Amino acid sequence: MNRKRALVSDAFKAKKRRNDTERFGAEPADMKSTLENLMTLFPRKLFNDALPPIVLKHQLYSVHNDKTLQNKLQESGELLMFQLGFDSEAFGLVFASDYKTKVLAGEEGKATQATVEKFLEKVVSSCTDLSFSKDKMLREFLFTDSEITQLVKSGVLTVRDAGSWWLSIPNSGKFTKYFIQGRKAVLGMVKKSKYNEVLRVDLEERRTTSHVKFPMKYHVHDIVGAELVESIPTTSGTLLRSADS
Repeated sequence: MNRKRALVSDAFKAKKRRNDTERFGAEPADMKSTLENLMTLFPRKLFNDALPPIVLKHQLYSVHNDKTLQNKLQESGELLMFQLGFDSEAFGLVFASDYKTKVLAGEEGKATQATVEKFLEKVVSSCTDLSFSKDKMLREFLFTDSEITQLVKSGVLTVRDAGSWWLSIPNSGKFTKYFIQGRKAVLGMVKKSKYNEVLRVDLEERRTTSHVKFPMKYHVHDIVGAELVESIPTTSGTLLRSADS
């Protein structure tokens, strides 16, 4: 990969995935265990345990190639997917049970609580859509204009365009800020290494800087899954090489 990418815009666009499983290492038994393992890397305390653990969809590709199990988890209602907003190809994955727990905890005692509870029961529990049109919200789910306004205020919906809304994670702005900041810093570490390359295990074990709020492994799964670095199997381990080199 020799295409130049800007750190915040083009760098966020994951290139077409390869089928080379060797660069990912051993695969877990299924997609759910992969997600559970990745979610243990999510820094709950950084957000005062107010956010559900979030994994980006492309992070799965750093360890797993089978996408069908993820679809089954979504179809069963066990997994929710969100458009994260900072890039059209950036999708967050959250277990539905974690999402509902955190949303309900944040709504306790608020004027919007009843409307949000209705939304979780009628929409989140039965729908796999990423976004919702005004017509669908009014006619199918029977929400009023006032209730839709409350849902946007509470953060479970965010405006997509005139007359439609994305399903969203309340108070996730800080997550996005820290994620982008950390990604840039970790990519910079790879570029500053000799020959613009570093062993994956060495990068994962590096101490984080003030610009890296998440565990290094969280960011390594990101840059590998999004193919922002080349993953090259060697006798010493997987070598990560800057995509811009």
